[in-house]
Amino acid sequence: MDLRIKNCIEEKLSDKIISESSASGGCISKAFEIKLYSGKKYFLKYNNDCPEDFFLKEASGLNELAKSNAIRTPKVILTGTNFILLEYISSNKKQKNFFEYFGSAFAQLHKSGSESFGFKENNYLGSTVQLNLPDENEARNWTEFYFNKRLLFQFKLAEKNGYADEKLRKKFIALESKLKFILSGSEEKPSLLHGDLWSGNFMADESGSVCLIDPAVYYGHREADLAMTHLFGGFPEAFYSSYNNSFPLKDGFQYRENIYKLYHVLNHLNLFGFPYYGQAISLMEYYL
Repeated sequence: MDLRIKNCIEEKLSDKIISESSASGGCISKAFEIKLYSGKKYFLKYNNDCPEDFFLKEASGLNELAKSNAIRTPKVILTGTNFILLEYISSNKKQKNFFEYFGSAFAQLHKSGSESFGFKENNYLGSTVQLNLPDENEARNWTEFYFNKRLLFQFKLAEKNGYADEKLRKKFIALESKLKFILSGSEEKPSLLHGDLWSGNFMADESGSVCLIDPAVYYGHREADLAMTHLFGGFPEAFYSSYNNSFPLKDGFQYRENIYKLYHVLNHLNLFGFPYYGQAISLMEYYL
């Protein structure tokens, strides 16, 4: 562990760290389980190469999710420019009906809303900046927000990174002209979104119930959250059935799913390169 982080934690908590062990914390940051002299345990993530507000934005997202009282998130204990200290939650075997509960609780999360799309601040999707501050039109118009702050931003980043060749550029331009049609009929008030929900960003806590981690929070269309859950293998059908029983989706949500997957696939293209190029093309061709 970085000595400066260790000293900061001990000073702020007026306690001594007596042990630390490596933990699974994703591909971006290093992670540790730490134990203090008082007997308390915490989960620590740190990264000396991240932007100074990286963990502050993660903390803000976790706190926003916690306000909904819908699904457990780890409590934020302390943040710094290169670390976040969280409540330690030991992982356990999933309880019976885990995904049924998860689906209904996730629906309850989405019932937490806002008057406008976006969020009070920009944050991060993985290590990529996620733009959340809307202009006046985007705040009230999901199609404009989603195109400008999600798809167009990622496309321009792909151009900058050298991944947007003529083929991808033509597909993207053609898709832009169809976006209003693709999303028509799905209009809803903004929902609180986790923003990056896949199988690596939830866990079963001590009681075997669900706990959400590593969010990329904003207020948007709830179908965007659900589309992400299908991107890397999907969740069991019990999750989706329970969700839809609690908060029914509008007709056509299966058709719109690929447009929401595209944002994350473009982000993966920008983060990890050409292995995601073909998938991005396929998702756009679905509508062309």
